[in-house]
Amino acid sequence: MNRRDMEYDMMRYAEQPLPEALNGLVAALWTMAGEGRPDAWVEHDATPDGCIEVIHRLRGRSVWGTEQPALFVTGLNLTPVRFRISGDAQFIGLRLWPWAWEMLGGVPCPAIANGWAALDGGSRAGALMLNPDNVMTDMTTAFAGMARHPIGSHVLNAVRVEDIVRTSGRSHRTVQRWFERSIGVTPRGYLRLIRFHRAMVDVATATSLADQAAKGGFADQAHMARDFRELAGIPPRTARVRARGPFLPGDPS
Repeated sequence: MNRRDMEYDMMRYAEQPLPEALNGLVAALWTMAGEGRPDAWVEHDATPDGCIEVIHRLRGRSVWGTEQPALFVTGLNLTPVRFRISGDAQFIGLRLWPWAWEMLGGVPCPAIANGWAALDGGSRAGALMLNPDNVMTDMTTAFAGMARHPIGSHVLNAVRVEDIVRTSGRSHRTVQRWFERSIGVTPRGYLRLIRFHRAMVDVATATSLADQAAKGGFADQAHMARDFRELAGIPPRTARVRARGPFLPGDPS
């Protein structure tokens, strides 16, 4: 079964298999559940992944700067984000590519960059999360019949900005303006986030860091190491041991 299931620091994290219809729209549907005490707080760092996260906390508490509501959305981050969750917390989350968030009527990504915002259950994205048992079905239905985004649908297969320009048929300036307005980073900067995130997820199972650098599209291992230090705050060798998907677990307290 194509499922990533991990236990760490009293938390079980899992990603569910996605139907082909959601390729290029949804990066992951995930769950995380604690088996600890309500007063046993656990710290985590969420590393940049190029996605918008729509999250429904089903029980427990979570704090990122301030206490979060049960339903919220997190924006694009360019550095690791430290957050705290109670030992009994349980979540279901939807990791959307920014253009899919835009297709659901979400606010432009710059409005929630490096932070989070409460999400209205009456919004299209919020409504997807209200029934945890039907998120996959509701999500597939929400996107059914929608035309693929004219620029975003070409991003994940691109290595260089020129690839997006060529395959989308838009001018370089049009692509650049869309990234600035809707995503909040340059096209080149966003492709860097995607490259890093893929390496972060795969680093734990890589046969060697040099092979991972080559496979991930980095110029060399030193290039990958620089990106890991800037975007994860740790070198790849450390991430290889500590990383659990996009998370770096901290210590329970």
